[in-house]
Amino acid sequence: MIPLQASRAVRCLFAAVFALALTAAAQSVSAADGFGPVKAMKTDAKKAALGKRLFFDVRLSGDAAISCATCHNPSKGFGDGLALSKAYPGSDHFRNTPTLINTAQKAAWFHDGRLGTNLNDVTRENLTETYLMNMDMRLMQERLKQDPIYVKMFKDAGYGEPSNGSVRKAIPEYLKTLTSRGAPFDTAKMSDAAKAGFELFKGKAGCANCHGGSRFTDDKPHNTGVPNNPDIWADPRRHVTFVTYAMFMGVENYMNIRRDPGAHVRTHKSDGSDIGKFMTPTLRELKYTAPYMHNGMIKTLGDVVAFYNKGGGNDPNKDRMMRPLDLSTQEQSDLVAFLEAL
Repeated sequence: MIPLQASRAVRCLFAAVFALALTAAAQSVSAADGFGPVKAMKTDAKKAALGKRLFFDVRLSGDAAISCATCHNPSKGFGDGLALSKAYPGSDHFRNTPTLINTAQKAAWFHDGRLGTNLNDVTRENLTETYLMNMDMRLMQERLKQDPIYVKMFKDAGYGEPSNGSVRKAIPEYLKTLTSRGAPFDTAKMSDAAKAGFELFKGKAGCANCHGGSRFTDDKPHNTGVPNNPDIWADPRRHVTFVTYAMFMGVENYMNIRRDPGAHVRTHKSDGSDIGKFMTPTLRELKYTAPYMHNGMIKTLGDVVAFYNKGGGNDPNKDRMMRPLDLSTQEQSDLVAFLEAL
């Protein structure tokens, strides 16, 4: 028989080992989820410098009125601070402007995920689409050839003379440089509230089910029941933009529908179960990119957390993972603190 004191010692030792095992397991789970700093991408400095100048140049739009930075403003986390973004003069957009920080590492582009990882295609889409920058790339090429600074920069970057293809390579090179750095989460300088929020994020709140990895996204579409933005159909300039998009993307009955089909444009499921799904956004830089959701319907991070706390919105196609979280007021506050630490 083991003496009582020895038995207690053994139990204490076992408890200590068990606690260490749990800690190690938690650390391995966190590592497996890929939480941590976003890895910087390799870039060519001269190509990126050229891409940056192009990004801020209004001459890349049809009437030389807007640049990429018009909607993707660095001071606003490369968003624009609007619920629904602007568009080419004469129209307005029907979606919220997403950040471009870390997006060169995305698996699919736009809120509906209609374009893949080829940044050349993404750049061409944004430059040439009528309601975006409405640029005839033949005209753009001639404009660039008239600028001696561009002529030199294209040559120094190894592209030769300015060309459409080189523009579609240079701008993505600049996008690759837009990587999150120095966030409290990455530098181990989070507040106690943010640390508590991170535990909720991984556990009780279940956020990590969709927001995993260093960019905090699974790069997949989900329906969380975000309410529709009525301004899209009340404003003729936005509605005409939506109609243009929906017609091109093969959306049925596009003149009569009053909701954004989202990722339905990728799959066109006959039962409509994919309607209302949108790509999981990155949670990086959230502090600077309000308002939120694909249509700007939620104003603050506190409102976003409250929305998820009640189980999302009402939609017949809502993801099965969506459920009430039963977070206290303090827990919601801690979760917001964590999100701001990203």
